Amino acid sequence: MCDYSLENVRSRPAKVGDKLTTRDFGTGTRGFAATENARAAVCVLPGTELAFSSAVTVTESRFVVGWKAETLGYATAIFRVVNKNEPRKHHDALEFPDGRIVLLTQLCEGQEATVLQLPAQPASAAEADAQTRIAYAG
Repeated sequence: MCDYSLENVRSRPAKVGDKLTTRDFGTGTRGFAATENARAAVCVLPGTELAFSSAVTVTESRFVVGWKAETLGYATAIFRVVNKNEPRKHHDALEFPDGRIVLLTQLCEGQEATVLQLPAQPASAAEADAQTRIAYAG
């Protein structure tokens, strides 16, 4: 499952080598779409490694007039899940090499990324919990 606000959008799991584009799905969030089908969300597992075609650009808030974009100094990231115990908050995030974690919905639209590596299969209950997506509580 992708971020909670993408629950009603057609989706599929990410695969190694996928070419993804950040996209606004019109549901209050941004996410990844495959280049071959921009209407379907591509759901990424926590721990997935991504390489962007250029340095990532993020916004402070896309709902504020006069928002500013910031270009980070990184073109690689690891997908993470945050706010796991808060069902009505965004969960999809990226962790950059400096440790900074940014919500996926804060990425500017149209950025291209490639799935480099999926996470290893969990070897312990703690690893399995870290890869578990939050259940939708509607």
